[in-house]
Amino acid sequence: MKPLVISSRQGAVLTVTINRPEQRNCVDRPTADALAEVFRAFEADASLRAAVLTGAETGFCAGADLKAVASQDPARSNRIDRSGDAPMGLSRLQLSKPVIAAIEGHAVAGGLELALWCDLRVADDTAVFGVFCRRFGVPLIDGGTVRLPRLIGQSRAMDMVLTGRAVGAIEALEFGLVNRLVPRGQALASAQALAAELTERPQTCLRNDRQSLLAQWGLDEPAAMAQEFEFGLETLASGETVAGASRFRDGVGRHGQSLDDRKQ
Repeated sequence: MKPLVISSRQGAVLTVTINRPEQRNCVDRPTADALAEVFRAFEADASLRAAVLTGAETGFCAGADLKAVASQDPARSNRIDRSGDAPMGLSRLQLSKPVIAAIEGHAVAGGLELALWCDLRVADDTAVFGVFCRRFGVPLIDGGTVRLPRLIGQSRAMDMVLTGRAVGAIEALEFGLVNRLVPRGQALASAQALAAELTERPQTCLRNDRQSLLAQWGLDEPAAMAQEFEFGLETLASGETVAGASRFRDGVGRHGQSLDDRKQ
């Protein structure tokens, strides 16, 4: 039996592939469990600094496996519980390290929610986004109504959520839903290159600034700035800032040269 999720490593980057192309990479209970497991392992592995999430062959993920849902078989149907793992597996995980979605083809319904869970999204020109579950009475319960408006604004998100229409790659880039748009077939390689670039940055600073950005939602400006300062103090205490300033003083990193902290 072939694995439902494949993971491979390139340096400090982990690539995770949903491996159900015959089912358009739809996620059933076992696949959701496997996704949650692999990303928990990623979080726990100090030698990994970034991850890429993608789908096998020509599609990212077309959402939950509705055939499994319709079966009402608890072994196949996605988990529905207020606590623990989300229906799509990983959507409630809060990681300390960045994840980039590499998107070709459809990222719709729960697949859209997986893409929204990621920190960044790299798509090729075949990418299609949408709340396609609108037609079938399947709710967004993996963060779609929360993360989508935070990324692209209430008005655009409401359009997508209410209509369930398809949003192509160019429009998604204009919305800010896609961070990088690349030629056909290059999403994965481009996402992996971007992830590798992130691994070269001083990690305490990168992760604390990322966490401050994520944690500021729901706070007023003074509280958010106070929280940002606390994250900054933690970075300063780590020694990364003085080390980076010293490298700058000594001429390291000028004219676009690598500042990979692992090589210092």
